[in-house]
Amino acid sequence: MTTSLLDLDKQICHALYSASNAMVRAYRPMLEPLGLTYPQYVTMMSLWQHNNVSIKQLSLHTRLDSGTLTPLLKRLEAKGFLLRKHSLEDERQKVISLTKSGQQLKKQASKVPEQLLVKTSMQEKEALKLKQLCEQLLEDCT
Repeated sequence: MTTSLLDLDKQICHALYSASNAMVRAYRPMLEPLGLTYPQYVTMMSLWQHNNVSIKQLSLHTRLDSGTLTPLLKRLEAKGFLLRKHSLEDERQKVISLTKSGQQLKKQASKVPEQLLVKTSMQEKEALKLKQLCEQLLEDCT
């Protein structure tokens, strides 16, 4: 049997895709008590870091496109975690800000990263190196 560059077992993209899906599945039981999906969790983490931002700024930080963010933000607003208001500087823009409930959710969510790291066999240093390699790959491929 000859090997080929098309062998699935040699594909970085397949390993990343499979690992990404496994990570999202691993988060699910931790996020369920918070009432969040993984994309909603990413959005909330961004807002905990940078509150009162435009949808464009949020999109850049989360790497979620506006077609994904708009319905996601509507659901988070319906849950009472954030508000979407028109910008005072530009009526066409919306500013996203956390509600008190959204800010309080951060305390509950603070245990999630550690819980996930415990589920893996990686040390924190290895996880940070993997993140760095993924960021480099993202930069190289875009």
